[in-house]
Amino acid sequence: MAQTVILRGLEQRALACAMVRAAPPDAVVQISGPKRNLDQNARFWAMVSDISRAKPEGRVHTPEVWKCLFMAACGHAVRFEMGLDNRPFPVGFSSSRLTKREFADLITVAQEYGDRMGVQWSERHPDERENA
Repeated sequence: MAQTVILRGLEQRALACAMVRAAPPDAVVQISGPKRNLDQNARFWAMVSDISRAKPEGRVHTPEVWKCLFMAACGHAVRFEMGLDNRPFPVGFSSSRLTKREFADLITVAQEYGDRMGVQWSERHPDERENA
């Protein structure tokens, strides 16, 4: 049975060590950085929706396509295949696999692009809220 432990403090680290000591032969252990959080996810989808509505440089894309464009700009493997309706659709790297840091970078790229294109954001950046 797979189990997940988030290493927040000494107690969780001790539990993880005990689980490793008790693991059966050939067990697999994977340690990864923290995954993106719900606030990041909500902010990003609001941003790509804003960009989609703004149609910068006359580019008309769905938020999903904008997501793939920004993922490609960040160096993540994204490719497009031709759909049954002869329209391209994205396949490949899923943003749900991004770490918190990777997702923050994705948000930064989208923010910089949108700012450069004059996108009107539906939600202000956290830094701007603090100064208001």
